[in-house]
Amino acid sequence: MPVNRSALLRRGLAAVTALPLLTLAACGYGSDAKDDGTAKVAAGAEKIDGLDSVKIGYFGNLTHATALVGVQKGYFQKQLGATKAAYQIFNAGPSEIEALNSSSIDIGFIGPSPAINGYTKSGGKNLRIIGGAASGGVKLVVNPDKIKSLKDVKGKKIATPQLGNTQDVAFLNWIADQGWKVDAESGKGDVSVVRTDNKVTPDAYKSGSVDGAWVPEPTASKLVAEGAKVLLDESTLWPDKKFVITNIIVRQAFLKEHPKAVEAVLKASVEANKWINANPDAAKASANKQLESDSGKPLPAAVLDPAWKSIQFTDDPLAATLNTEAAHAVKAGLLEKPDLKGIYDLTPLNKVLKAEGESTVSDAGLGVG
Repeated sequence: MPVNRSALLRRGLAAVTALPLLTLAACGYGSDAKDDGTAKVAAGAEKIDGLDSVKIGYFGNLTHATALVGVQKGYFQKQLGATKAAYQIFNAGPSEIEALNSSSIDIGFIGPSPAINGYTKSGGKNLRIIGGAASGGVKLVVNPDKIKSLKDVKGKKIATPQLGNTQDVAFLNWIADQGWKVDAESGKGDVSVVRTDNKVTPDAYKSGSVDGAWVPEPTASKLVAEGAKVLLDESTLWPDKKFVITNIIVRQAFLKEHPKAVEAVLKASVEANKWINANPDAAKASANKQLESDSGKPLPAAVLDPAWKSIQFTDDPLAATLNTEAAHAVKAGLLEKPDLKGIYDLTPLNKVLKAEGESTVSDAGLGVG
């Protein structure tokens, strides 16, 4: 029977959208970040574009450390002046896209696959990618007693976070490159792909329900702390060992109506990344402090330290790698071949970078105009 890719994608998105969030807020999409007192409005500050608030979404994990640090050190609030920086925390990309579509958030930090899916499902009308945040931070970690080499992955049970999410697509593509066969929707085949929420993957590993996982940080390092070994760092599969893991997206209507507010958030993001790269140890502590504020529990050093080392923080959205990731989803049968022309608008970011004396970044031919 021929594969109905559109149906697969719809079912995949429905499945991941149903996954629980860190906590449920009144809006039904994500939890509100706590105000730790660092983001005070400067005396005499004015509202940007007449806005009372700008609603920013992000995930509570280290690959979103640009946002974590931006919140913790008050960079977003500083750039927004008297316009309140309001935050929501998500655990699933489709839920963040849903929040963006409903105007529950204006700007979000998100992985490439949800951005691609959100853009294509709306016919290119709901979002734009306006910047990058992070690269890397994804690993294949395995039980060393069961899997000693890459060829030993065949026949084993390997977890990914969600059907059709960024890591799931990457693992399916890697499996295909080995010459192995797996049904994308069921996860059954030469490797059993077990879709498991990152929060419960360590318990699944400890119980023996899975033999390993292709997951982002800090889940990978949590598994290593339980005795797993890193078998493959996904960065080794990419040119220059760089691939997009976190982008910044915005509602198209918000970008059109409030360009100064968008520029302010981008200034804060660039400021956060600059500080992170100049002060890695302090930045690691800042990100962990915000994780503790958001979730009630910081990461232990045995998890935090190795996880942090594998992530690169960059303003460059690495647009060429997004195009490749979309091609991987098509090859896996999870996405019809998309038209991504117009998914980027890097004009505001490049304006900010020029003002900072930094090099501008490319949209790889996928920009507006």
